[in-house]
Amino acid sequence: MADKVILVDTSILIDYYRKTDKGNTIWMGLVKQGYDFVISAITKYELFSGATESQLTFWNDVLQIISVIPFDSSCVDTAVTINQQLKRKRKQIAIADLFIAATAVTIGLPIATLNKKHFERVDELIIVE
Repeated sequence: MADKVILVDTSILIDYYRKTDKGNTIWMGLVKQGYDFVISAITKYELFSGATESQLTFWNDVLQIISVIPFDSSCVDTAVTINQQLKRKRKQIAIADLFIAATAVTIGLPIATLNKKHFERVDELIIVE
């Protein structure tokens, strides 16, 4: 299913964590559509930096089934370009969102997010609903 891989944003995973009915989450809806998933290293950072001790096992288990894409020099270059474009439009986004978007654009994958307000500003980004 290599053609059905998407990068999931932190918001999708947090939604999954918080909902009691896990089957009624955006992430599970995407699973039912046949997608495979990756996350940015930035998402891993956001998850673990915000996690309590009791949540660490949950996130470690989730990351056993999702590959983490490194935020490398190519992602930095893409982030700089995207940020310059957004700055010209006066539509900059949070730095973590910029880095996650840059990761998706660099590796050529669409993104799933609940934060469409920020991510839809990035012209090169395809958002999966």
